[in-house]
Amino acid sequence: MKRLKLLTVFVLVTTLFAFTEKPVKEGYKVGDLATDFSLENIDGKMVSLSDYRDAKGFIVIFTCNTCPYAVAYEDRIVELDKKYASKGYPVIAIMPNNTDVKPGDNMESMKARAKAKGFTFPYLMDKGQKVYPQYGATKTPHVYLLEKTRKGNEVKYIGAIDDNYKDAAAVTTKYVENAVDALLDGEEIKVKETRAIGCSIKV
Repeated sequence: MKRLKLLTVFVLVTTLFAFTEKPVKEGYKVGDLATDFSLENIDGKMVSLSDYRDAKGFIVIFTCNTCPYAVAYEDRIVELDKKYASKGYPVIAIMPNNTDVKPGDNMESMKARAKAKGFTFPYLMDKGQKVYPQYGATKTPHVYLLEKTRKGNEVKYIGAIDDNYKDAAAVTTKYVENAVDALLDGEEIKVKETRAIGCSIKV
């Protein structure tokens, strides 16, 4: 009987702790300021947002080699950088997966993939998986459009690249392009958040 009472108390305390524990940070919302980072690029150099002094903002994309959704978007990510880097909004790609779980996303594989696809942008590894939780990224790919302001790098759009991962030719709404164009034109972004479609980030 005494043992049963102790077990009951333990269950009650554990349950109470579970519900009173501080919630896990969900990541950035539109309007938040994104903290800078320093991550290793495929060329071995460390890259930070602060390195881009002339940038107006950034198209930060969490992506990888092994997710079919991410692979389907690779050419479109390259095109985003080609279109907007010269206008002040370069792509910054970050690989967030645990490489013990997904060895196909290790640094050597990242280098090979970038070379094969002709990546024109940095492809960084989130070693220790410290950056993606700050952003709140859950999928590959997952986009965070940032705009440089006096306050810092403000999050202006979060979500998917467009509305059709299967077929680039069948896309009807280009969420990221529309958002960047609005910023460049000094207009309000009409769609500020969408649901990212992709593979879950491997921890």
